[in-house]
Amino acid sequence: MNIAITGASKGIGYETAKLLGADSENTVIAISRDKSRLEELSDTGGAGTIIPIGFDLAMSRDSFENELKGHILEHIDRIDILINNAGHLINKPFEEIKDDDMAKVFNVNLFGIVRISQLLIPFMGGSTRSHIINIGSMGGYQGSEKFAGLSVYSASKGAVATLSECMALELREKNIAVNCLALGAVQTDMLSKAFPGYEAPVQAVDMAKYIAEFALKGMHEFNGQVIPVELI
Repeated sequence: MNIAITGASKGIGYETAKLLGADSENTVIAISRDKSRLEELSDTGGAGTIIPIGFDLAMSRDSFENELKGHILEHIDRIDILINNAGHLINKPFEEIKDDDMAKVFNVNLFGIVRISQLLIPFMGGSTRSHIINIGSMGGYQGSEKFAGLSVYSASKGAVATLSECMALELREKNIAVNCLALGAVQTDMLSKAFPGYEAPVQAVDMAKYIAEFALKGMHEFNGQVIPVELI
């Protein structure tokens, strides 16, 4: 399968790309603004192919079309799975949130998903079913416990959940399934920076195993679902 995954230079994205790249039948397009870490990923020795592409999802729509699209199509002409994993988190009291904070979070967490999905949808679906997985958060899952300081992050992930449901409806006729995985706390660099000293109950590699399996099989069982994922 041809698989594109964003935010692949560290944490959940890194481990997911590594797992999927271990299969000789997979070609993984690993996208992140941190190109040096991507090079490490491509050298992990998996049986499949991992192609690193340095690109910042906060770039303009024109950059997606003029830069990212060409880099991807140099290597593959079809996408079977798109995992929108890249994320940006700010831990700040609500009353201190600035416009710039909101712009940074939503530009990656929501607008980045919209831009790359629109870019790649023409190369998905058709006679073979494709799958878009948007990585959400329990913070954006309706009725879940919320945490102080994460208002903007949680709001962006709530938007991702609703966007996923709408995308699934519109892309159904193209044979593209769209689902959102609302993840619980996972031990990653992003979490550590936002909450120094906090230890999450789940490691990135364990969550990556769940995401990788769901990416490969979930499109045959689910579409338009927002699925809470809290591993034990």
